[in-house]
Amino acid sequence: MSDRMVAASDTLSVISLGFLLIEDFAMLPYASLIEPFRAANTLSGTDYYAWQHYSVDGGPVRASNGLEIAVDGRLDRNAAPDILFVCAGGNPSAFRDSATFAQLRRIAAGGTTIAGISGGPYILARAGLLAGRHCTIHWEHETAFREAFPDLEVEGGLYVRDGNRITCAGGIAGLDLAVELIGEAHGPALAAQVGEWHIRTQPRHGGGSQRPSLAARYRVTHPGIVSSLAAMEANIAEPLNHEDLAAHAGLSVRQLERLFAAHLGRSIGQEYLRLRLEAALRLLRETDLSRIEVAMACGFADVSHFSRRFRAWFGTSPMQARRTPGLSPYQNAGAPRGA
Repeated sequence: MSDRMVAASDTLSVISLGFLLIEDFAMLPYASLIEPFRAANTLSGTDYYAWQHYSVDGGPVRASNGLEIAVDGRLDRNAAPDILFVCAGGNPSAFRDSATFAQLRRIAAGGTTIAGISGGPYILARAGLLAGRHCTIHWEHETAFREAFPDLEVEGGLYVRDGNRITCAGGIAGLDLAVELIGEAHGPALAAQVGEWHIRTQPRHGGGSQRPSLAARYRVTHPGIVSSLAAMEANIAEPLNHEDLAAHAGLSVRQLERLFAAHLGRSIGQEYLRLRLEAALRLLRETDLSRIEVAMACGFADVSHFSRRFRAWFGTSPMQARRTPGLSPYQNAGAPRGA
């Protein structure tokens, strides 16, 4: 944490928080992060925390839901909070403002703890602030993030604290992070009160999973299906053949095909293709990889074959998809034909 972070016994010090809002930032992670600090002040009857909001140019910032947030000013070299939360969303890889990266480096050099929230770790990585650090990011950005920054130590947890760097996956994980920070600074009793006030019935620690289990996501309980799906997700760039997937499941290929058809309504090949195409869309949207590089990263040796499959699934070409911010990997509920 920052050299200026208050110790648990130093209850008279005010911890200053800064929120750098990047255009199209996600509202839920921001709200789930700031509200616990407000609650800590209210429940304790003491202004333990104070905060300011910043933007790149000093003007209001529009969140991904269209709501505009007024800020206190632009982020400049005079900003020196104890913790600066960088809140981003949408397609954070598109943010390339060198002046902001330089300001973040200056602020970090002054001892401020820098935290990337939701898509914020992308901003920190672009600024060179995650080198040699363990970090996390929202699971939807993870594939592209790993491709863009292959040297980073990326973990799959809710949040990661490594020295004076914090990364948080977003969603409601900001609440868990904030409660932990409040507990460290002002004791577990206040942290528990804050959690209870926000109907947080069960603590979640930083290393917790971002997503439900495969069984919960697919609504299947058969261990053979779950094992083969896990193997698919772990082997996107070099897809396993059906025999290998069946071996993971402890079944014959014919048995596994019947289970996929009965429980998922798709063949093994169709499900695997869906996962690879969704990964390809994320890479197209969040990296500068060429079409050939994206195809190879998602297990397509032939770029023409990749383009045909992509168009059949999403209704547009890979290059058009790169220019279509609103295209979602979840909008097509059908199954790609063939394997």
